[in-house]
Amino acid sequence: MVDTPTVEGKEIGRVADYFAKIGVAGIDLTGPLHVGDRIRLQGHTTDFEQAVDSLQIEHASVEAAKSGDKIGIKVKDRCRRGDHVYRLPA
Repeated sequence: MVDTPTVEGKEIGRVADYFAKIGVAGIDLTGPLHVGDRIRLQGHTTDFEQAVDSLQIEHASVEAAKSGDKIGIKVKDRCRRGDHVYRLPA
């Protein structure tokens, strides 16, 4: 059994895909996310925090997304399929 480090914040999704050439992560949401929220992406070799500057659903920019949405966000570092996405407290 692998011990995952405790993260302050609520898990709101998982990375479904990563597009290296454009630096975008495709995320399947299990919780709400808004532009301006701070998130943390964490996985086996991934661990970084950033603010959400923009969200896209089906290539259209939106201000917020809800559980069940498949979104794309620009990320500042490489991430991998299966990485956890946490929304950090304000």
